[in-house]
Amino acid sequence: MKEDMFDELVASVREGGKILRGKAKASRVFNLKTPDVKKIRAGFDLSQAEFATLLGVSVKTLQNWEQGRRAPEGAARVLLQVAADNPQAIWDVVKGR
Repeated sequence: MKEDMFDELVASVREGGKILRGKAKASRVFNLKTPDVKKIRAGFDLSQAEFATLLGVSVKTLQNWEQGRRAPEGAARVLLQVAADNPQAIWDVVKGR
């Protein structure tokens, strides 16, 4: 690795440390709301088992989301956003057009 790239990486790590310790503010902050999984499922008019199968997750995972014990992350969160905003897109994919 070139020295200038290494120096830039070290500076970035140090800045991240300051942010984590509260000694500096992050340049960007993302506030993502947790999707209302139960409401989204109700919009599909599916049982927990059916909706879990549709999303490719276990029923237990879906129940944890609905009861607020866990929150969907990553791709599951995005899929739920698509399901909430454009349910037909989910049906189109599942039914294979």
